[in-house]
Amino acid sequence: MNERIWTAGLVVIGDEILSGRTQDRNIAQIAGWLNAQGIRLAEVRVVADRQEAIVAAVDALRTGYDYCFTTGGIGPTHDDITVDAIAAALGVPVVIHPQAEAMLADYYATRGGLTEARLRMARVPDGADLIVNRMSGAPGIRHGNVFILAGVPHIAAGMLDALSGTLEGGRPLVSGTIGCWVAESEVADLLARTERAHDGVSIGSYPLFRDGRVGANFVVRATDPALVDRCIAALTRDLESGGWPVVSEGI
Repeated sequence: MNERIWTAGLVVIGDEILSGRTQDRNIAQIAGWLNAQGIRLAEVRVVADRQEAIVAAVDALRTGYDYCFTTGGIGPTHDDITVDAIAAALGVPVVIHPQAEAMLADYYATRGGLTEARLRMARVPDGADLIVNRMSGAPGIRHGNVFILAGVPHIAAGMLDALSGTLEGGRPLVSGTIGCWVAESEVADLLARTERAHDGVSIGSYPLFRDGRVGANFVVRATDPALVDRCIAALTRDLESGGWPVVSEGI
């Protein structure tokens, strides 16, 4: 019986990412967090601050995968349109969440009060639940299988911490790495045969060029650590029998 694989898509929202002014750090941290939950990040889309672009991406990923995450565009300014776009994608109105309003009022009580702009951060698609944010006053948002996170990486990390252990997933992927001074093209068939011979394993090949030499690192991934070890042992044996000494843990 095949093991159930849980998947997620991520929509990174923001003109500043596409323009290059800001380098995204959320993809790596969300991918790592998802793997720890037993969920594989299967697709990432980076979209501009345009409602039609956000709607299209969210619709595709929330229906294509078990979970859909978004980052960015939930602040207090006029160009923070993520909530409106996701509400449109879900076909529900935008409402003020009373608990979010209370949280923001408490947070800003000694910081100048809850202004109209700050109240925008209490807006949610109707029917949503909140994701606790201990870093600042504005919570994240969950609506069904859609999770709306902040774009600021350390705030997004706090929201992920609040979600830890609450999503259904499978076993996390584990991996092992070996390296070899060989051109990928010389061992492509060997890699394919090894992967086919170890059901449940994927082998990634990552070429490198260093000190005038061509080599590659091979990363073996599976949910079963014993299967990873067996595959690495077989791959090591076959590479070395072909005359290519293996470097444990990679080059």
